[in-house]
Amino acid sequence: MATHNQGKVAELRELLRDTGWTCGGLPDGTPDFPEDGDTFGENARGKALFYAEHVGAVALADDSGLMIDALDGEPGVYSARYIDPAISQEERNAAVLDRLRGIPPQQRGAQFVCHLVLARSGDVVRETTGVCQGAITNRVHGDGGFGYDPIFRPAGHTPTFAEMPRATKSALSHRGQAVAAMVDFLRNCEPEPGVS
Repeated sequence: MATHNQGKVAELRELLRDTGWTCGGLPDGTPDFPEDGDTFGENARGKALFYAEHVGAVALADDSGLMIDALDGEPGVYSARYIDPAISQEERNAAVLDRLRGIPPQQRGAQFVCHLVLARSGDVVRETTGVCQGAITNRVHGDGGFGYDPIFRPAGHTPTFAEMPRATKSALSHRGQAVAAMVDFLRNCEPEPGVS
């Protein structure tokens, strides 16, 4: 998995458990890929190709983020570094809630988007996308998950992602949808040594 984010690695490891493939994160000391694309797809393709070459293995890269209607789609591709790359995710969540202060519940719509790309030896092998519609809460709820999970409530559900068991979140999430679309393809591919 072309990421240093252990939360993403854990989620993907669970989602891929029945494919015959194993999923690990990037080795320590692996350089970061500069995510300067305008779309989730551009960033995911760039990461997958970069890390497949750098690590010398099949690389599965995701770029994902939160798009909030009332903020004109922000934070979008800047989700991981929104407002200030130096602040913590807790501070970032608090800042988002502050920007939405006074916005009524019916105007707090948002969606999580995940774009996955599988690359090997300089070639993109497969791409999938998942989208989860929902809304931003008016305060933090729960301490599970990671990122914006404590302030995102998926459509049709009362708990936030951070309040859900991992299996429930995975079944609903943008990442779960993108992986589900990738799983059949992976089941029909032969895993190879050094998969990341």
